[in-house]
Amino acid sequence: MPVSRPLGFRPPPLHPSLQAHVFICNSLIRAFSHNHTPHTPFSIYTHMHSNSILPNNFTFPFLLKSLADFKGLSEGQCIHTHVVKLGQFDDIYVQNSLLNVYASCGDMGLCMRVFDEMPHRDVVSWTVLITGYRSAERYDDALIAFEQMQYAGVVPNHVTMVNALSACADFGALEMGVWIHEFIRRSGWEFDVILGTSLIDMYGKCGRIEEGLVVFRSMKEKNVFTWNSLIKGLALARITQGWCKWDGKFFGSLTNGKYGFSPGVKHYACVIDLLARAGILQEAMEVMTRMPFEPNKVMWGAFLAGCRAHGDLELSEFAARKLVELEPGNGAYYVLLSNIYAEMGRWSDVEKVRRLMKEGGLTKDLGCSSIELEPQERVYELLAE
Repeated sequence: MPVSRPLGFRPPPLHPSLQAHVFICNSLIRAFSHNHTPHTPFSIYTHMHSNSILPNNFTFPFLLKSLADFKGLSEGQCIHTHVVKLGQFDDIYVQNSLLNVYASCGDMGLCMRVFDEMPHRDVVSWTVLITGYRSAERYDDALIAFEQMQYAGVVPNHVTMVNALSACADFGALEMGVWIHEFIRRSGWEFDVILGTSLIDMYGKCGRIEEGLVVFRSMKEKNVFTWNSLIKGLALARITQGWCKWDGKFFGSLTNGKYGFSPGVKHYACVIDLLARAGILQEAMEVMTRMPFEPNKVMWGAFLAGCRAHGDLELSEFAARKLVELEPGNGAYYVLLSNIYAEMGRWSDVEKVRRLMKEGGLTKDLGCSSIELEPQERVYELLAE
């Protein structure tokens, strides 16, 4: 298969004395990949290809790294073809580099296909998969992959934990975030700037800023992102506390047109989220019942997170069932419902849910439960409009 070249880019010619040495070409590809020179490594590879210089397993990782940096999906697919054709796919460094290209380009379908074809996966393989899902805003898939990583017996590293915590923060998975915090403590890891900031961000977005403050005070070094995460968490806590005194009069003024507009879906989602976080669950339910349209998964997800955080298992069950009704093909919602039944001791219902999943061919995540919550930025994006 011929190698395509970037449009409008003419690569510099290689000196004739270099053309017969794959080691020198590999060294050049490596050097330019570290310098983040967009197309030069790929151009060197085209010269190797046109001059019949056979690449080896050291050629592809740095070449693929450069493609991931500038999101060269089509070039990555081309190199993938060459990797298979030349028999280099069995090298785990090459496999992880292919995973990284597809994850960086947002093509998680191709990324997962490569992952499934790998006979052995190390911590880098799992971390790339988790990071890719998080970047694609598929937070539930990121957390399911993280749980499956534990059951595969692969020990996470700092990069894994930072990305898992980010997914917890945006998904509202407080239980998983607490489990990660405990793992870090048990492992004796120091809260460096990045890891500590990720924990503060997770606790702030999940409505537990007190725990975030404990992490903040234990950190030896802090940067501007650490302070920003703490400030955002404190601001959110303040807003939530303010809504604890909510009597509905202000929102009633909005709905009757007093301020010259009628609230839309995002306004209602914001109110439901705030009420649920504050533990004012009956009022949140009343808002969903009385609003002029059907609640969507954002609203039920926010309501479920509030119910779980405040220990109301009956309302948690109700919300989880609504999510299953809205998206019957989403296995994560069945797992949430199953976990709720387990907490209530309703084991026959747990078996019913698992049977339904099996009959529907749905994927079951393999670890502890997590709380479904749409990203905070989505719930409050109306504030920027």
